Amino acid sequence: MSADVNELEKRMQSAMDALKKEFTGLRTGRASVNLLDPVMVEAYGQRMSLNQVGTVSAPEPRLLTVSVWDKGLVVATAKAIREAGLGLNPAPDGQMIRIPIPELTSERRAELAKLAHKYAEHGRVAVRNVRRDGMDALKKAEKDHKISQDEHRQKADEVQKLTDRYVKLVDESLVHKEKEIKTV
Repeated sequence: MSADVNELEKRMQSAMDALKKEFTGLRTGRASVNLLDPVMVEAYGQRMSLNQVGTVSAPEPRLLTVSVWDKGLVVATAKAIREAGLGLNPAPDGQMIRIPIPELTSERRAELAKLAHKYAEHGRVAVRNVRRDGMDALKKAEKDHKISQDEHRQKADEVQKLTDRYVKLVDESLVHKEKEIKTV
């Protein structure tokens, strides 16, 4: 059963990694190539991630560029960026698409903070779901007489401590992201 605690920790870490990835996508006024990660482009009859149709770079602090490999996909790529809900206005220029990063307004900062809270709540829920799965497995093991009541209690404490640790990490990440949103 001790391997299960390690497995639960791996799953909680995955939830944490997913949260960090979502946080990097939240724009804080600086150009970040990760900002365009959620963009999906209609290309060759299917939806592809942006990095499969071009190269994203950040040549300046307030500018992103996408160098599209296939000239026929420039318009589709610009459209996908515009419609991704990121508040960006791409400007095609040959095979290059320039994407200026606008200044953050106080309304936009509040929106971003709200979104960060939503992402953090999803992270907490994911961690708690892992805990629930672990607790269910412990109950079943005790019911099937694979572990004793004392072992069940001890393992349940370990799982709860692990959960508390990861929920605290989620909260710390949120505080850090909020600070970043407010100071840029």
